[in-house]
Amino acid sequence: MNRDHQNKMPETSHRRSFRPTAFIKKEPVLSAAALCAFVSMFFVPPSAAYVGYIDFRVLCLLFCLMAVVAGLQRHGLFDWLAHRLLGGNMQRRKLFLLLILLPFFSSMLVTNDVALITFVPFAILILGLTGQQKYLIFVIVMQTVAANLGSMATPVGNPQNLYLYSAFGLSAGEFFGTVLPYTVLALPLLAGSVLFCPGGELSVFLPETDKYEIKPIALYLALFLLCLLSVFRLLPYGLLLVIICAALFVEDRALFRTMDYGLLLTFVFFFIFAGNMGAMDVIHSFLQNLLSRQPLLTSALASQVISNVPAAVLLSGFTENWKALLLGTDIGGLGTPIASLASLISFRLYMKTEGADSRRYLGFFLIVNLAGLALFLTAAMIL
Repeated sequence: MNRDHQNKMPETSHRRSFRPTAFIKKEPVLSAAALCAFVSMFFVPPSAAYVGYIDFRVLCLLFCLMAVVAGLQRHGLFDWLAHRLLGGNMQRRKLFLLLILLPFFSSMLVTNDVALITFVPFAILILGLTGQQKYLIFVIVMQTVAANLGSMATPVGNPQNLYLYSAFGLSAGEFFGTVLPYTVLALPLLAGSVLFCPGGELSVFLPETDKYEIKPIALYLALFLLCLLSVFRLLPYGLLLVIICAALFVEDRALFRTMDYGLLLTFVFFFIFAGNMGAMDVIHSFLQNLLSRQPLLTSALASQVISNVPAAVLLSGFTENWKALLLGTDIGGLGTPIASLASLISFRLYMKTEGADSRRYLGFFLIVNLAGLALFLTAAMIL
């Protein structure tokens, strides 16, 4: 009996190790993308044409950027940056301003989600050490807005920028000429937000850490420069992929296990879904007509419902107005919590704090984000 019991236990444990509901909760966007792709296959049966749907350049660049950023994070670059900027005596408003602007500027290079994963925990730590927990909702919400606005400034700031930059073959001049006015507008608004907080001096003493590894950081910074060269089409993306994989295999192969392959797979599913939608005459005509009339509003509103990354992938096949699509999905990252996946990251991190109040957080989040969405959409219509 004992032997039978021992034999059955691993099987029971194995059966319980995968629960679809838990996976869907953990990976809601990947699950939705897979469902959309699967359903669309009933209308457009799988064929060799599916290969043409997939933008392999975007997938390779995403993989390389994720690998490099994971390496920089693993070896302490962002810890070093935070310790250098946030220690010592300073004014409360200056502290809050630094906490907000760190994700704003860092998201331009390491994507909005990585910026928030890195600096929201620092904000939670520092506000706890200084007894400023009552400002936690304000700081985290403003960090989230800052990361979403800062990330629109560069092709590597967020996945939809990288995709649209590649899909439409944009030049650096076209891209930066379109987005930089909104980045310039965002900076004083974010800086001015700290005026709503009272003044006063605080002492910030961060725990010492030796988690800074100079040589690996230098290596990943060099690899990051190669990524930028490839983004701007000065280095073939296939060669970049070989270099990145070789560097990881030799120096840091453990990173292969920590990569967010779910994001890459999400893109594959949305490529298939978008391609199938484009192959259906009725859907193609409807979206094309809608985008021909209001491309900016359509892409911004679609982002509120399905998030800005899938909105960019889906709608790019139905319009040549890349400027409106780029601005609509970038500005559309403001608004609802699901408009940008980075916003959900901040919310999840906040909810892990002691005394977290989801209603107060979401209430303040919606006020700030909807106001920002209205302001930046109005600016985009005027400009």
